[in-house]
Order: sequence, then structure tokens, then C-alpha cells
Amino acid sequence: MGRMLLLDQIINPANNQVEGFCIVRSVVQKSNVKGSDYLDFVLCDAGGEVNAKLWDYNVEQHGHYEPDTIIKVRGTITLWKEAEQLKIDRIRNLKDGEAVDMARLIPCAPLPPQEMYDALYACAEAFENNDLRMLTQYILRENKEDLLRWPAALKLHHAMRGGLLYHTLFMLRAAKALCSLYKDIYPDLDVDLVCAGVILHDVAKIPELTVGKLGLASGYSTAGQLLGHINIGVARVERAAAELMIEDSVKVLVQHILLSHHGQPEFGSPKAPMFPEAEIVSTVDVLDSRLFEMYEAIAGVQPGEFSERQWALDNRQIYKHP
Repeated sequence: MGRMLLLDQIINPANNQVEGFCIVRSVVQKSNVKGSDYLDFVLCDAGGEVNAKLWDYNVEQHGHYEPDTIIKVRGTITLWKEAEQLKIDRIRNLKDGEAVDMARLIPCAPLPPQEMYDALYACAEAFENNDLRMLTQYILRENKEDLLRWPAALKLHHAMRGGLLYHTLFMLRAAKALCSLYKDIYPDLDVDLVCAGVILHDVAKIPELTVGKLGLASGYSTAGQLLGHINIGVARVERAAAELMIEDSVKVLVQHILLSHHGQPEFGSPKAPMFPEAEIVSTVDVLDSRLFEMYEAIAGVQPGEFSERQWALDNRQIYKHP
């Protein structure tokens, strides 16, 4: 993510003091070396996020705060380990009936969620393979309400409201383009299987991530921590296939795509892609996520300059060419 809009709402230039509304992405009560309590926040708005500290915390004085809620803060911008941090001076929860500009608060995918969902569902509707069509549409319908708001990640690529649909839709577009290019050369390439794999590859991010009503992730569920979305997704396909009486030969291909879409064991996949359709899904997943991370990295960079090193991009600096 980029820089929070809040950090530009300066009310006192002399000490870099800002004030405004934002969202609590996460909050943890901690104690310092002297035994004093403080709250460690990650705050965000539509521009980005920042770590924030409320020192000498007292619940009776300062109030109680929960993830996925809107607050108003006044704080001082400081630097900690070369990164901006907010020292909170005043804080309160949003009051009942208080007006806020939600477009400035919630990072959202740039396309309407219903439109993105409909595009995925229509793609599945056009499948020639009846088993793939039934399986894909069944899982889409089952998860529709959550899909309309779910992010694709906690902090990395497409960590925004509707980000999971956005990531999946652009993967689908890329996969279709590749299939169109290669189908004449490799006529046995199963386009339905590729598209089904794309649509279903990350749907288990829904049980993996803890997401509130605003559509932002605050952490991982117990199942997400212990199993991960790959294993959860494979199990979900197993159950759906049994309910729909899907052929085992179709089910196992979809499950392999889910198992292998991270490409390598060190990235979480117990199997590398072992047939062409799985390779395409894995490739467009990496491509879409890395392009997102690259453009995020250079969003605030001047032409001709480099970004900071990006952990999610193999610790590379990204260049913004003129």
C-alpha cells in the first residue's frame, strides 16, 4: 500500500501533527520495558497504512478499540527505523450518526464487486465441460456474499476490499489471452480447466483470513494459520465434488491446480505444476501479484528514481522509468 491520506492532513506544521478519520486494521495491547501499557495499532485509509502507538494507555481515559472500526485520531508523525510512525495524542471512536467520507477511508478494488463476480460466473457458465461448470458455479454461489468484499491478502497484493475478485478477474483475463495465443499450437490445451483453476485457486482465502464488515483483513483464522488456503481449498473441492457427483478425473485436476498454484514448495505449494493448465494458472498468479506489487512500490516515486527495497519482490528496488 501507499502513504496514508491522513498523514497529509496536517493541522500543526511546526510538529507534523495531523488529525482525521481512519480505520483500525489491527490493535494489540502491549507493555513496555517499564511495565506501562500501550496500544500498538496498524491504521489505514484508502491511501495506505501506518503503524501507530498510543503510549501510557488507560482504557478509562482513552477508550476501547477494535479492528475493522472507524476512529478519529490526532497524532504526531515521527520516524522509526526509517519508516513513518504516528504517535497518537488524542483518539476516539466514530460517533453514532457522524458523517465520514468512506471513499477516503477504505481501499477498494477499482471495479464494482458485483460486476467482477458476474464476469467470473459468466465465464463458468460458458464452460463446455459440465463437471467443471457445476463445480465452479457451485463454489462461487456458496461464497458470493463474502467474495463481494473479501481482500486477496492481509498485507501484500490486492489487500483491499474486493481485492480477491479483482485479482482473480485479471488473472482470468491474462489466462484467456495466453490460452488464445497457445491453443492453435497446442490444441489439447483445456481452456475450461485453466479458467476453472483460476476462478477457484484462491477462494479458500475466505476461511483463511479474518475479515470484518468493512472488507479489510485483520489477521488469519485458526484454520488459516494451521492449514492455509491451499489445503483448505483442496478439501473444499473434495466436498463439493462429492455433493455434485463430479468425476474423480476432473476433481483431481482441479485439486492439483490449487495445490501447485504457488509454484514451489518454498512458496507454499507441496507440488509443482505437473500439466500445462496448472502451469498457466501458476504463471498468471505470479504475474498479476507481482505487477500489482511493482506499481504499488513506485506509486509515490518520481520518474527516474527507485523505490525502497520490496520484500515481496525478492528484495528488489523497482525503477520508475520516465
